[in-house]
Amino acid sequence: MTLARLNNLTASMRTSKLDAVILNPGPTLTYLTGVHFHLMERPVVLFVAPGQDPVLVLPELELPKMELFPYKVQAVAYGENPSEWENAFRKAAQALGLDGKRIGVEPRQLRLLEFSHVKAGAPESEFPDASNVLSMLRLKKDKAEVDSMRRAVKIAQDALEATIPLIKIGMTERELSSELVMQLLKNGSDSEFPFAPIVSAGPNSANPHASPTERKLQAGDLLVVDWGAAYEGYISDLTRTFSVGEVEDEYQRIHKIVQESNAAGRAAGKPGVPCADVDKAAREVIEKSGYGKYFTHRTGHGIGMEGHEDPYMRGDNMQLLEPGMAFTVEPGIYLAGRNGVRIEDNVVITETGADVLSDMPREMRVVG
Repeated sequence: MTLARLNNLTASMRTSKLDAVILNPGPTLTYLTGVHFHLMERPVVLFVAPGQDPVLVLPELELPKMELFPYKVQAVAYGENPSEWENAFRKAAQALGLDGKRIGVEPRQLRLLEFSHVKAGAPESEFPDASNVLSMLRLKKDKAEVDSMRRAVKIAQDALEATIPLIKIGMTERELSSELVMQLLKNGSDSEFPFAPIVSAGPNSANPHASPTERKLQAGDLLVVDWGAAYEGYISDLTRTFSVGEVEDEYQRIHKIVQESNAAGRAAGKPGVPCADVDKAAREVIEKSGYGKYFTHRTGHGIGMEGHEDPYMRGDNMQLLEPGMAFTVEPGIYLAGRNGVRIEDNVVITETGADVLSDMPREMRVVG
């Protein structure tokens, strides 16, 4: 499978007029090789050029990992003295004849640390953005990938269900977050979560990207829990909103509106449909209810090995959905200084429609 992925990459490089791409530790490197490297102070870079065996620059202490590669990769190892590093990168570039060539980079992942050494090793090269080539490589998930994501969803849902009985008025957002983290691990999540859980209540729930605080849960709060698990490197990303005790009628109303918006967004996802239509379907429900200005972000984003990747469910994104594309549907209404609601599910496009991986109840549930 990983050899097929490598071949897909080199084929795309030829049509994109790239002589090579370089990858440092992260999702794309793991996707291509099945081997995981830590992003650390010692640079690790894989050089991939069509028609040649890839070359990997790595510290000597990581050499045992070379046995894990599913295809032939040439290693250029360096010791602990940083003065050796530049020469290792020069050797790698020379082995593939890359000086003066077009070497594609992944700007959101590649650090200045790695780039500066590659640049020194191939000083006459150009370094164009290869984001499109690399994101297209991972855009459509195969059955094994979807199975891992489905498992990540189940782990996340089981973890939150185990946490709900522990929720009590007076506990802090951080306390609740820590309980959820423990349950994620107990239920089988990889230790490297896709993101730290967002647990926000009352006024904090009106901030879409809030971090858990020492604020205590109070009766009348809406409680937003945005969480996810990882399984074999693939992630889930879900959100449910709860009522802490009884809440005002308006908060019950906006929860119902977001629930309907979420359903409309999920229903809109089909092969051949522009991503923009998913956003439009979800947004129209909230706009018609009179709360349009309180829905302040896109309807969703792609998921897979990363929490945010292509495709994006934005109103201006005319990219057509295709089988294997996976994304979130997560509309929200945020009343600043008061309360907020978000409901998020994970969807994979199929040949005939869409498979919603998450099925945890979306209705308002009372906790505390």
